[in-house]
Amino acid sequence: MRAKDLERFKKMLLSQKAELLNSSRKLLTEEAQHSPDDLADETDLAASEINQSLTLRLRDRERLLIQKIENALSKIEKGTYGVCDSCEEPIEVKRLEARPVASMCIACKEEQEHKERIFAY
Repeated sequence: MRAKDLERFKKMLLSQKAELLNSSRKLLTEEAQHSPDDLADETDLAASEINQSLTLRLRDRERLLIQKIENALSKIEKGTYGVCDSCEEPIEVKRLEARPVASMCIACKEEQEHKERIFAY
């Protein structure tokens, strides 16, 4: 992969990471402002608990995405970014543009997902 492309992907990944971290900080600030004592009845409390559950799931997904971003940035530094973890063939630039944290080429990812579907049933 060309150095120009690597730099572009690095900027894209760093920007995405900063955006995720800022949204996490914003959520933490909003959560700190809400107290269970402010809720009027059980319905409000139940709705608040559902919102908290959803927020925790979203934050966990963001945490996993940040880990994938860190892995991609590490691969850029090592010179292995854009190489499939499975078959070690180059990952198409279009795939990386759509999903900069991709670690597998389309063929290997499809095979992995197919195996996951088979073992899920």
